[in-house]
Amino acid sequence: MTHSLLLAGVVLYGAPASGWAQSPANATPSTPSVTVPAAAPTDLGQVEIRSNRNNDTEVRRESSASKIVIGREEIEKQGDSTLGEVLKRLPGVTVLGAPGRGGAIRMRGLGGGYTQILLDGERAPAGFSIDSLTPEQVEKIEIMRAPTAETGARAIAGTINIVLREGQKANPDDLKITRSHEHGKGSSMLSWVHNLKTQPLGGTFTLSAMDTLRADESVTEIDSDFRENQVRLSESSGRRQGIHANARLQWKGEQGKTLTLTPFLIYSEYAAQGRIDARALTSTAITDTALTDNESRYAAARLNGQWAQRLSADDRLELRFGLGQARYDQHITQTTLISSSPALLSNALDEQRFTSRNTSLNGKWTRVLDNGHQWVSGLEHEGIRRVEEASPGAGDESGNLKARTERWAAYTQDEFKINTNWSAYAGLRYESILTEGQVSEELKSNKSQVWTPLLHALWKPDPAKRDQVRMSLTRSYKTPTLYNMVAPLRYSRDYPISVNNVPTQPDRVGNPDLLPELATGIDLGIERYLDGGGVLSANVFRRNIQDLIRYQTRLQNVSWSSQQRWVSTPQNVGDAITQGVELEAKFRLNQAWAEAWPVDIRSNVSFFRSKVKDVPGPDNRLDQQPGMTANLGADYRLRGVPLTVGGNANWNPEYDTRRSQEQLSYQGVKRVLDVYGMWRFSGVTALRLTVSNLLPRDYQTSTTFNTGGQQETSRTTDRNWRNVQLRLEMKI
Repeated sequence: MTHSLLLAGVVLYGAPASGWAQSPANATPSTPSVTVPAAAPTDLGQVEIRSNRNNDTEVRRESSASKIVIGREEIEKQGDSTLGEVLKRLPGVTVLGAPGRGGAIRMRGLGGGYTQILLDGERAPAGFSIDSLTPEQVEKIEIMRAPTAETGARAIAGTINIVLREGQKANPDDLKITRSHEHGKGSSMLSWVHNLKTQPLGGTFTLSAMDTLRADESVTEIDSDFRENQVRLSESSGRRQGIHANARLQWKGEQGKTLTLTPFLIYSEYAAQGRIDARALTSTAITDTALTDNESRYAAARLNGQWAQRLSADDRLELRFGLGQARYDQHITQTTLISSSPALLSNALDEQRFTSRNTSLNGKWTRVLDNGHQWVSGLEHEGIRRVEEASPGAGDESGNLKARTERWAAYTQDEFKINTNWSAYAGLRYESILTEGQVSEELKSNKSQVWTPLLHALWKPDPAKRDQVRMSLTRSYKTPTLYNMVAPLRYSRDYPISVNNVPTQPDRVGNPDLLPELATGIDLGIERYLDGGGVLSANVFRRNIQDLIRYQTRLQNVSWSSQQRWVSTPQNVGDAITQGVELEAKFRLNQAWAEAWPVDIRSNVSFFRSKVKDVPGPDNRLDQQPGMTANLGADYRLRGVPLTVGGNANWNPEYDTRRSQEQLSYQGVKRVLDVYGMWRFSGVTALRLTVSNLLPRDYQTSTTFNTGGQQETSRTTDRNWRNVQLRLEMKI
């Protein structure tokens, strides 16, 4: 599939513009032209009239900085139940973990803070997961491959900005009722979007409620010189119930005055019961069994506001504020039922509770100057306070601490047209970040200051045509996380401090002396916008990263034990390089072949390479970066019947990552096929059937630690299943 996609992208991009079937100027790939017979009146059902002047493709085309905009039509096309399912199909985006189980969102295969996630232009609250959002809550998704001064430079891989739903007074309310089934477990979801029709206050209110049941099953094999070789079977059944609500309220006054308020609320509860059966490979008589119980609650509330006022014909002032709080409480117990000697499983109690509060205040001034210049300058302040209590086994990023982060930023940028062929963007951003944490009686602090110059250029070889070239030279960075710097000392659970531990179960401690990672980046993109809608693009990028942060596990003398201990701590390990090629093709099939059906094609393929210079190869890639990712999707509305069908194939190959000279990890291949069909009964009612992960396959991962004298390998196989979803969609 990889070679086919690549060949298709090269052939399509290299084809002359005249080779594409011409369509009316206002047509889009998802709106095929219809010829109405003149003989007799025909009931056309629902008729949609769309303007090509301000659609998502045109916003992307006119932006000086590289930007991909995914609007409501594409977000809701596949009928996904989570936003993560939407994101995994976008160019250069990957999702960690087994299919259908959610996971960290990555751009260009880089995670762990390399991808900046924004919610309405603001950083997401603590503990927030993208998968907690439903597609119905989202108006559009903006993907920026290179940073800008206004959106922030903490985006070495790029930025994903999720814009919550906006109101349309003329539109009816949307109501969607969903029932899904997976491996014998049923789930329900309800979503309601209400458009306010009042004056002078308008906007929208979105409410989503869910009751999800899900089974999890995995098998882990441990081959070790440190402990008994064994195999573990883990099974659990969990239920998540939650409610999400958000609104966008806007008041419009005289002389360009507007006030926008965006309240946002999440509450969810999760409960799961499970069982672990462990068996030694050396002796069938050594078996252990334990029951597990997991309960958690998460609540987050946020209110953002924006006041905008036009000071003159050329000047505009915007003031933004935000305040929010997130609370999380998790309780996990493991109770052994059958225990052998030596014991393979043990009793355990893991607890974690945190409260995080954040505030922000930003000001932005925009001025339009002569010769097409638009000058934007701003000041930003953000404060975060976190109080946490946790038991030693609650997770790598947990512990008893009180910490705060304070960030100040200032930026200025100028976006302007040089002539009819060239437009440019130049920006400069300064950020100062202070992190302080109190662990026991010790105060740890870290302060960093970063200057980031940013340059973007857009060249149109022929202004009368729709081909263009983008160029970017930028500086970006990644700050150490709170736990990188101020994490409290956490002992290895199974090895008390009076004896030596093992490298697979080290003690963990933070490092307050970490430096931020700095990256110099180059992006070059070529885009062709088709006359009838659609786009072909090719983008290459490179990032040179300094002061890369990696956890290192070493045997060393420590103050908390008379014995040498294996200790894992984050370190700046040196420099790294990442580079890649991203190809995208979105078009209607009969634009390329006149005799073909009007099938909407969505395809992209990305190739990534990286190298950590101070880690010996092969496979010394960045943060488990895959070698490539690919998507191929199609949608078609049948002629003569109100039925639309489509699907998408997503593929990520297997790969190894050498994290250090001693540690190697493996990620298995992921192939996910999603299909759907939607029958429209009328202009206001439709029924959608979606089958996600149509051809499920087990997902495999492993980790190997080899010190030269001792070795341990842990291999895990996670099961996943087909998910069948039926949704009733109504406009009321």
